[in-house]
Amino acid sequence: VQLQASGGGLVQPGGSLRLSCEASGVIFSFSTMGWYRQAPGKERELVATIASAGDKQYLDAVKGRFTISRGNDKNTVYLQMNSLKPEDTAVYYCVVDGVYYRDSVPVAEKKWGQGTQVTVSS
Repeated sequence: VQLQASGGGLVQPGGSLRLSCEASGVIFSFSTMGWYRQAPGKERELVATIASAGDKQYLDAVKGRFTISRGNDKNTVYLQMNSLKPEDTAVYYCVVDGVYYRDSVPVAEKKWGQGTQVTVSS
């Protein structure tokens, strides 16, 4: 399983960015995909997750500003970030935690993607 994240960058406060992350190599039968972030000197924290059935979970600090969604193929996850604040500055990591089948045998796997830097600054 490989995860490829993209979409980070530099944006002014109040601006928007959209992060994307595609899982390749396998097709998950069911999975939870999501985003974490880690700011300098802070621990990694959960930003948002979305399950196969569509259930979503958000960090309180981003509710109403960030929206997580999945592509039709279910192997891609997006994070639309609006009304960005300087405190949203961090490296954002995508993650997939799910089950796929290899030769009819279920395989559980949790995989992290490489981080993508989001900087909110004027």
